[in-house]
Amino acid sequence: MSKLYVTDIPSMVEKLVEKLETWVQDFVVMLPNLVLACVVVAASVVVSRWSLPLIERVLKRLTGNEPVSKLLASLGRLGLLAVAALLALGLLHLDKTVTSVLAGVGVLGLALGFAFQDIAANFMSGFIMALYRPFEVNDLVEVADKKCRVVRVELRATEVETLDGLSILVPNKAIFQNPIINYTRTRFRRMDLSMGASYGDDMEKVRSTVLAAVRDVPKRDPEREPELFFDSFGDSSINFQLRIWLLESTQPVYMAARSEAMIAIKKAFDREGITIPFPIRTLDFGAGGVGGERLDAMKLEWGGSRAKEPS
Repeated sequence: MSKLYVTDIPSMVEKLVEKLETWVQDFVVMLPNLVLACVVVAASVVVSRWSLPLIERVLKRLTGNEPVSKLLASLGRLGLLAVAALLALGLLHLDKTVTSVLAGVGVLGLALGFAFQDIAANFMSGFIMALYRPFEVNDLVEVADKKCRVVRVELRATEVETLDGLSILVPNKAIFQNPIINYTRTRFRRMDLSMGASYGDDMEKVRSTVLAAVRDVPKRDPEREPELFFDSFGDSSINFQLRIWLLESTQPVYMAARSEAMIAIKKAFDREGITIPFPIRTLDFGAGGVGGERLDAMKLEWGGSRAKEPS
């Protein structure tokens, strides 16, 4: 271990003074670049704040989508600030620092991408949905077998309201990865109604009666005639399916048309004597399950000879 002597102090002070003089000289040489770097950063901050609302308005006019406009404007502002910061570091001859900063940003971005991949997926899904616009606010849609009305569309999630008044916040990733049925965007909608008539009724009469009864259903498309198809033999009825095309696809119009069609068919059936049968069950009391016996005959038999048998 070296010893410090009093005679060494002047030389140390001299070296320190020389170092300080070198720093002062370097600072004086660097001062114009430092001032210019500060001006660049300050100007970029002012320009980004001033131009952000203007960019949002222009993008909203071009895209017609407010969330996308805000996102693109914010990304543009961050990009401008990042370029200004890198330019300022370059003016200060901190090239190695710039390289280190870029490498650190890349590693940090990769780590954040793995950590928040679900959030990133929701934002990307919301961005793509905002571009393609599968639905708008107040549209009636069906997502994951649920009919609901769109309340608010954001980049991370979409707020919907079910037909029974429940508010649900759905992540955009879940909406983007599932089929979407938009009832509002569709102009025409077909209403299907399944019914049945008694085996004892005339099928041609049933067809003509039903088709005549539903001709005045509200919002029915007059250019498409109603269709009726018998499709199966049921336990107690011959089943058929009625198809009516409506001029509107909204849920209130659909439900009102369905209700009016059922009322009209019931009135027509009552007027024409056509029966909508109740469920019927046949009890077979015959031996071996072949054929069977009439209940009145069995009643007489039990009330006659069998009733006299000793218990």
